[in-house]
Amino acid sequence: MPPSDWGWLITPAELESWILSQNDDFLVINKPPHTVCHPSRHGPWSSLIGACREYLGLGTLHMPFRLDRETSGVLVFALHREAGTRLQHAVQAQKVRKEYLAIAEGHLPGPVTVDAPIGRDEAAAFFSRQCVRPDGQSAVTSFEPISHSASHTLVKARPQTGRRHQIRVHLSHLGHPIVGDKLYGPDPLLMMEFMEHGFTEHLASRLPMKRCALHCEEVEFQTERGSELFSAPVAEDMRKFWLRHS
Repeated sequence: MPPSDWGWLITPAELESWILSQNDDFLVINKPPHTVCHPSRHGPWSSLIGACREYLGLGTLHMPFRLDRETSGVLVFALHREAGTRLQHAVQAQKVRKEYLAIAEGHLPGPVTVDAPIGRDEAAAFFSRQCVRPDGQSAVTSFEPISHSASHTLVKARPQTGRRHQIRVHLSHLGHPIVGDKLYGPDPLLMMEFMEHGFTEHLASRLPMKRCALHCEEVEFQTERGSELFSAPVAEDMRKFWLRHS
């Protein structure tokens, strides 16, 4: 995979190697970091939904929730309208459980639940940046430290709501931003630099990882047909980072 400022053209062999599960209703993949979910101007094989459509020979796929470009882990596609509707209803009824792994800066001493509304950061230079604000949408995330190193914490995150950048915003709000986060880490202007120039030497001096160390480890949802549970092993770059720093 040759990454560029927009990603790369996924090959059928790559996509096949990412498949965790496939049945008549759902295709589940272990999304690598730096891949985009939604269609892009670089053609169908430049995005996950486009590549999956081409690979399966389907005109339509349903993706009720997505992962940010730098986030890795479980991503679920519904293969037909009925399955998409069932999954969408599960999302709306808050019957979807997600667990993430994140590597956070500093020492998070113990479990904590953040109940803090999230909305757009209108003072930010980058349009998509969110922040905790009293007039934002309700947002709740539970965090559990599962291991510590000298300067980092391996955290399990369980979002109870689905706001944009929720885990990243709430960990930053706690004073423990995710390692490698260009938007909520040491300086939000780092994201502007990355967008304009790529991952520069200056960025490497400020960020210990090239991407935000966030991984969707598990997704479980309930439908009228029962429970569906999917899990993905942690991404290799996060595993290696933790081994080096623990």
